[in-house]
Order: sequence, then C-alpha cells, then structure tokens
Amino acid sequence: MLSWNVGNATITSVVESETPTSPRFLYKDMGKIDVLERAKRAPWLRPSFVNDEGYLLQKIQCLVVELGDLKIAVDTCVGNDKQRTNELWANLDGPFLADMDKAGYPPDEITHVVCTHLHVDHVGWNTRLVDGQWVPTFPNARYIFVDAEYSHWRNQPSLFHGEDPFADSVAPVVDADLVDMVAPDHRLSDEIFFESTPGHTPGHISLVVESEGDRAIITGDMLHHPMQLADPTLSSMFDTDPVESRATREKMFPRWADGETLVIGTHFGTPTAGRLVADGDGFRLDWS
Repeated sequence: MLSWNVGNATITSVVESETPTSPRFLYKDMGKIDVLERAKRAPWLRPSFVNDEGYLLQKIQCLVVELGDLKIAVDTCVGNDKQRTNELWANLDGPFLADMDKAGYPPDEITHVVCTHLHVDHVGWNTRLVDGQWVPTFPNARYIFVDAEYSHWRNQPSLFHGEDPFADSVAPVVDADLVDMVAPDHRLSDEIFFESTPGHTPGHISLVVESEGDRAIITGDMLHHPMQLADPTLSSMFDTDPVESRATREKMFPRWADGETLVIGTHFGTPTAGRLVADGDGFRLDWS
C-alpha cells in the first residue's frame, strides 16, 4: 500500500480497483491516439499514467489521513453489493474492508469520513449491506458533507440511469444521524481543512493537510487524470460545470506548484502523487 508522510500526518492509500480506462469514458471525442499525442508533448505521463496503447492508468481508492487522534477516510469508492450500471462497478464482492484492516484502519476506528463530492465512486463504502439493509460502514465516524453538494444531489438524478447512490450510500448515514453538513472551507483541525474546488460538482472540495511545514492536497475529482495537469483547460464529461472546473484548475495549480506541495490524485495510477511544478504552459508531477 502506498503511504506518504506529511509532517506528523500519514496518508495511506487503500485501493478498491485499478484498471486501464478508455479515454472516451472521461473526455468527449478523445481517443487513444489523442492520448498518445498528449503524452508525446508531456512525456512524464508515460509509463505511469498512460500505457503504450493509449489507455489511462487509473485507480479507485480511499485515502486515510491519520494525524493525532484523527483517522479520516477520504472518499469511499464504489462499495460492495451496489446495483450499478457500469459492469465493472456492479455487485462488487471485493476485499476493501479487509484491506483497510491490513492497513491498520479497521472501520470502527475511523473518526471521520470526508466525501470530496457525492458521485457514485466516492460514496459507496459509506454503507454496507447487512440483512438486506444499508447500514453505516464506519459506525463511530462523523460523515462530513458540504451542504451545497448534499443539497444539489438530493434533488438530482444519478449520473447513470437506473441507479440511486444517494439512496443506498448517502441517505442511510443521514438517517443514522452521523452526518455533519458544513461549508466548503470547513476545518477538521488546525492542520486539516477543506479547499473549495467547484466545477466538477457544485460543492466539490479538495482536502489540504499542512503539518510541520509540509503540505499535501488530496484532489478529489477537480481533475481525473494527470493529463489535466499538463493541460488545465481539459475538462471531463462528468463535470457539472466544465467552465468553472477549468477556472478552478487554472486558479489552484499555480498556487500549488511550488515544488514542495504533494499532490495526491484521487484517481491517479501509481505512483499516484508527486510534487507539483510548472512545466511549459502546464504543470507536471515530480516524484523523484
């Protein structure tokens, strides 16, 4: 399991799945040849993030931040037993909870669950199926939702027809009175706080960890793939507001590109994280 030290904090990746992704799943009218052309212009993308065939190398993971008494699960993947239209996400029966145990984070020891946004692949392990009922996976945690994000998805259909992640993965923890609704600049502590990064969804946030002079950013889906570091103008088909998502990247990346800030991409393939630096008209990750 990948793990990073950020001052006194530790951030650990617990991976649910890691598979090559067709670029057309995320970016309209972008084929594999287009991806390979982009990789020629930004050769640091290969082989870690783009393979020889032009597929995007991505993962779905939960990032656990531990600092003092806090153990924070950031984004909870797809989840087992969920009815999903994507065949790679449907009715999963994977070892995610066992892997959390192996990482040293049994679910009952998690103190907080943070969802950067409420899309299907970021909320799934909020709940698990027990005797036909969806129950909170992390019974001793406070689930932290941004109010604007919750309000938006409470009244919107799913991204994918025929599934209802709000009903099986969000509403049950609200009904269990485990949720705190917060502003997009919420602070969990002096060293762990939200950065508002809207556009992908209305209430999207990234998580900032600052400790002992070190800083890390857990991106969420303000970008899906490192190609968007090389070209911040590139927006995903799943962005609620692609113009705003582009503006967010163009605002945030220069602030983070000090050569010291560790950027951990929620969907980035291994090595998943690196120091952000300017590179021509865009940016790149340095993990040397």
